[in-house]
Amino acid sequence: MPKRVAILGSTGSIGTQALDVIARNPDRFTVAGLAAGKQVDKLREQAERFGVKVTANADDGPAGLLRVAVESKPDVLLAATDGFVSFDAVFAAVERGIDVAVANKELIVAAGELLMASAAKSGSRIVPVDSEHSAIFQCLIGESRDRVHSIVLTASGGPFWRKTKDEIRNASLDAALAHPTWQMGVKNTVDSASMMNKGLEVIEASRLFGFPGERIGILVHPQSIAHGIVIFSDGNVKIQAAAPDMKLPIGYALAYPERLAGPAAPQDPLRAIGAHPESSALRYDFERPDPDRFPCVGLAYEALAQGGTMPAVLSAANEIAVRAFVEGEIGFGQIPEIIAEALSSATVREVNLDALRQADAQARDDARAAVSAARRVKV
Repeated sequence: MPKRVAILGSTGSIGTQALDVIARNPDRFTVAGLAAGKQVDKLREQAERFGVKVTANADDGPAGLLRVAVESKPDVLLAATDGFVSFDAVFAAVERGIDVAVANKELIVAAGELLMASAAKSGSRIVPVDSEHSAIFQCLIGESRDRVHSIVLTASGGPFWRKTKDEIRNASLDAALAHPTWQMGVKNTVDSASMMNKGLEVIEASRLFGFPGERIGILVHPQSIAHGIVIFSDGNVKIQAAAPDMKLPIGYALAYPERLAGPAAPQDPLRAIGAHPESSALRYDFERPDPDRFPCVGLAYEALAQGGTMPAVLSAANEIAVRAFVEGEIGFGQIPEIIAEALSSATVREVNLDALRQADAQARDDARAAVSAARRVKV
């Protein structure tokens, strides 16, 4: 029987790519429900295309998300919204044993411990969609966790990897959005430019796989072909590699524990591991990240080490800072300063959903105050 898939965030980048994967595999998937924000016309088109009766948009509020996540009776829920909006719906699905393909950074960063504990009780499988976490997930299959020395996430380095500290600090929005490899939304692209995306992914990896921050590393890999690395206690290393195409980890997460047949894999081994069709060689470069030019990475490790609600504070403050940069209120170099201010104002609290909501709200207020102060100084 085809898997029934419900999608929270169907009109976003991940959601639309997921629907492309589903459309190419009609014998494997049907669409049970769709939820989106304000793009109502696009949501309506998607529902008509896939014959979906259970839909929700921003006007339906949390009840609409819950209807799509649970009442549409999916086999797998793709959580691809931003922020806290879908938390209750995702937790409700997990409590009912529904598998979740998770592409919501805030969900795992802020509430990953709670989500994984809930999944362990219900039998729900949490499968990551981010290419880096999908890579680690695949490398760990069949392996004993006590034989893992460390895991390594790769980073493209974003558009500023070769820029000086001053050039990065004074970068324009257009420059920040000129990602050399991936096509993403504005928020994720700016996070890639600051490398906060990688800091958040370190926290996600800790929550998903149960490793502390000191056992999670980062390597800059501009080709974006090797997505994740697992180093074992005996010195052996696994690297998962694939072309930089988000449809691959999306398809893997939806089909898990099976793999999709998909289009025929390239016969040329160079192409199969990410080379351009006309290339006669393929080079992999790996470099250590620079914490001086990209301080957001250090802030993420700091929040992870403090634990409790601090990762939620980091995520919320970053969201406010990025929005302020996009809207021209602050400079690019002030993003980490705003986040650091919010972290210094926060108190570590034990994690539960109410505490997370309170920490998120307070962090946003603190970050907005820091933005206002930065604007006054600028003026």
